[in-house]
Amino acid sequence: MTEFASDSKPLRILVALQYYLPHRTGVPIHVQRVAEELVRRGHEVTILTARHSIDLPRDETINGVRLVRLWAPIKVSRGMVMPAYPWAAWGLIRAHDVVWLHTPMLETALLAVLARTAGKGLVATHHGDLILPPGLKNRFIRWFTYVNYAFMARRASRLIAYSQDYADHSYYLQPFIERVTVNYPPILVPEPDADRVAELRALWGRDGGPILGYAGRFVHEKRPDLLIRSLEVINQTYPTARVVFAGEYDIKYEDTWERHQPLVQQYAEQLVFLGKLTSMQAMANFFAACDVLVLPSDTECFALVQVEAMLCGTPVIMTDTPGGRVPVTETGMGQVVPRGDHAAMGRAAVEVLQNPQQYIKSRDEIERVFNFTTTVDTYELHLRLAAGR
Repeated sequence: MTEFASDSKPLRILVALQYYLPHRTGVPIHVQRVAEELVRRGHEVTILTARHSIDLPRDETINGVRLVRLWAPIKVSRGMVMPAYPWAAWGLIRAHDVVWLHTPMLETALLAVLARTAGKGLVATHHGDLILPPGLKNRFIRWFTYVNYAFMARRASRLIAYSQDYADHSYYLQPFIERVTVNYPPILVPEPDADRVAELRALWGRDGGPILGYAGRFVHEKRPDLLIRSLEVINQTYPTARVVFAGEYDIKYEDTWERHQPLVQQYAEQLVFLGKLTSMQAMANFFAACDVLVLPSDTECFALVQVEAMLCGTPVIMTDTPGGRVPVTETGMGQVVPRGDHAAMGRAAVEVLQNPQQYIKSRDEIERVFNFTTTVDTYELHLRLAAGR
């Protein structure tokens, strides 16, 4: 890795993404962890994002990171249209040394033009190809978002991918593979609270049966229905098993929750829905209270929750998706199963539940593979290179 002189000047970094705190999904958590560490290292970081709730202040500082939130009156699927974006972005770009962009995002082409015009470097982290449910409107959104991305990608100083596996299979990244650098996501999770974990196991457990966890939104691409269907197989060995869902489930921009209500009602006694957990300590306790975490996604760029669960001592069942299979294949802490196969998922869960010691690795072993300091070092390097610093 390239070394910079110890007297290298701090960077002024402008970060552009759709959602940030208090919105808690993988992308804002990823950005928060890196941004706050960069501030701790002496850099100046400003986040330009949507004001996704009218109750949020337009300008505030959280843990040393400045947030500028813009009015976003129009929603297009998951995206938010911010009328003031062009001039707000232009002013901030000129006041910073480098732009760190997060895709997919509607404004990628605009940011590329403004950064080039201002003579500023641009680094983009790609958080996953845009996957939406079928439909004419969604096909247009996918096309429009990709065209904007491709325009930016040709002009970016560097594109950051979560893994080589994902980069090799991404329809976004593959055409620009010569510009891609692989950098594992930033993983930080506290030690679980043993007393609280015991309370949760007593609360969620059913007559001594195992607890299977799911961490994420109840949306089409995550295929939570497959995990519920896998109970057909799991119940043959563990009839008192329970599945605990941590994450939003009644999602406004698609009808997955409504469509699967017959299935949810069929297995209602075995399902627990917690909603969104708002602290990493709560997530750590959730992971540790589960016997296995199951991620049945049809597509997954990486899924930070896999490594978070592993760090809490919980093995993982993951579908065979490019990028998503990396944590399990790199650590051996779980099993990879075919996509869309709920029966295989159920059989794998039973295998892991019956032989847990075969799959559990120490926290130190996991951190040697997925190291937070190495991740931030790599970001700092490429932001400096883009800024010419």
